[in-house]
This record gives sequence, structure tokens and C-alpha cells, in this order.
Amino acid sequence: MDSSSTACVSFIGIVDFTEDAKWVYCSESVYDLLGFEPHELIGTPSLNLVHPDEFSEVKELHYTTISQDQAAVLAYLRMRHKDPYKGYILCGISRTVCQNVLVGSVSFAAPGPKAMHNASTAQEVKIITPTAKDLEFRRWNDPNPMPPCPIPAERMGSPSRRERTRAISFDPLPEQSVRTALILDRFSVNCGILYCSNDSLLATTTCMGRSFFDFVSRREEDLVRSWIDVIKGWGVNERGQPSDGGFGFGKFTVLVRGRDSSIRQPDPVPSRHRNGSHAHSHPHSDPHSASNSRTRDARSHNYPSAAGSGYRERDRERERERERDRERERGMMRAPRARGSAAEGELVVDAIFSAHSDGLMVILRKSSS
Repeated sequence: MDSSSTACVSFIGIVDFTEDAKWVYCSESVYDLLGFEPHELIGTPSLNLVHPDEFSEVKELHYTTISQDQAAVLAYLRMRHKDPYKGYILCGISRTVCQNVLVGSVSFAAPGPKAMHNASTAQEVKIITPTAKDLEFRRWNDPNPMPPCPIPAERMGSPSRRERTRAISFDPLPEQSVRTALILDRFSVNCGILYCSNDSLLATTTCMGRSFFDFVSRREEDLVRSWIDVIKGWGVNERGQPSDGGFGFGKFTVLVRGRDSSIRQPDPVPSRHRNGSHAHSHPHSDPHSASNSRTRDARSHNYPSAAGSGYRERDRERERERERDRERERGMMRAPRARGSAAEGELVVDAIFSAHSDGLMVILRKSSS
């Protein structure tokens, strides 16, 4: 199919570790891309949508991705549209292992700057559909992609990829590294948390429905906001529609119990209003500047102006606000910790950010450094 008859969107998908890769979650844009409503797919094998010629290879890819505990990897393959007249659509599938599920997105694939960007930010690119070879962009001097995980001989099926019944077979795979996937509202400033995959790093009952920035350290909030603004900018297709946009990587501090991010740190006092700023503004302009400064200070002390009084009151109010912030943070630090959190309530995490038509995805893991 060409792009003129297919929506250039992406949907977020989560599948389990069974050999059928059953859908656990689908966002609403699956309808725009493949013609299915989310409820029609959840609980059914995602491999049912794979082209028969690619079924065996995709199933092996599912096994390898989980067994190697991969993250931010991309594959190109064909998926079936609900409308038989639309046939199979070439899709880009992003995948990251999150402890007990495989999370990622499905998007329409076509040559162009978007495909180049997505492939350039992925950890690995796998081409399954032969006609998608021109989408395999690789950086110079990149090592070869990771070799496939060895598959026991008894699990190997027939070389013929058309024989679905003889494809690789395996029992549900065990949990992998501790990672948590969050889906955020990309259309709001506060990026509300719409979905949390597990309770390993953040308690689902604590974070659902709250701003993502409630769980970002106050001192790093502006930095993380700037990252998310960039990711949102990447996640726009050539038509200006919200879509996928590759992967971004970062590290920041998570507050396990959260805070109220709507209370922003007050702006610093302008330098010209800080104590002593006038006394040191022109240190070499007058040899008698020190005595003049003392005279001015004495006058100011004896006859405070309304403006000076207002600034001092504002400073005191800011100091009281900072003290309240410190009290809130001390109270948060004393809160009982969630599973996987540091004793003091803060946790340094590595994060993978990605944008999609229906939201932002953030994958978190405890940082090893």
C-alpha cells in the first residue's frame, strides 16, 4: 500500500511473553492504522496480524528480543489491515522489554526523513520484509547488530516460513530486567500518567492520573521538561500530525512518592535588588565610595522607602516558601519506600523517551552508575 491510502500515524502496543505475543494494551490509533478497535485485539495473538511469509521469522524475533532483554530496537514487517481490500501494510515496530511485557509502537513505514531519524536513534534495526531494505539506515562504523540468541534445536521449526504450525515453540518466558513503562498524555503541559506497566519503580496506585513531573526531582524538572519538548517535536510526521519520532535517552532523579509539581520554585530576586548590590556596583568609581555607601545604608535604615520595604517583604515571603518546600521534601523522604526505591525516597533512573500519536512513552530502569 502507498502512503496516500494509509494514515501516517502510530499506536502504542504492549504484548505479553507468551509465544503468541498476545495484546495486553493498544492505544486508539490502532484503528487509524490497521482498522481494528483496541477491544478487538486485546487478549488475541498479535502474530495473527503478521504476513504468513514472515510469521516464523517474527516469532523468532519475539523470542530473541525477550531473551536478550533488548531495548529501543526497531523492526520492519508487514501487518494485516482489517479491511481485506487494504491487504498488508509495511510497519515499523519499536520494542523494549519491560520486565514481564514487551512495549513499543506500530507505525506506518515509508522512506523519508522520518524513517532515517527513527532508524538512527534505535539501538538495532531488523529488516524482515525484503522490500524494506532501503529503510535500514546505519551510522558509520557501527558494530553489526547483536547476533540472534541461540535457540535450542528442539524448538526450531521447519525452514519454510509458510508453515505456521512448525514455527519455533516456547513456554512463556521469565521476567527480565526491572523496568517500568509509563504512557503520558502528550497533549498536556503536565504530561499526566495514563498507564503504568508495573509497581517495580513507581506504585501504580500512587502515580496514575498524576502529572509525570510530580515524580521528577524539583532541581531537574526544567531539564526533563526540555527533553520532553524535544521528543514531542520529533514525534510529528511530514503532514504535521502527531506520530512516532525515534528514541531519546536521559538520566534523572525520580521521587518515588511524588510531590506537588504545580508549586513552582519562586523566581530568584533580581541582582539589582539583592542586599549590598548598590554598594559594590562601582567599586572603583569613587575613592570615597565606601563612606558614601555607609551613609546611604544609614539613610536607608533610618528612612526606609516603600519600595525597599516591599522588596524585603517579598524576600521574606520567598524564604518562607522555600522553608515550606524543604518541610514537604523532608516529609516525603520519611515516607515508607515503594519496592525498588532507594531508602531516602529518591531513585536515579535511566530513561528512554519516545513519542507516538496517542501519547509519550517513558521507559525507566534503575541507573547502574
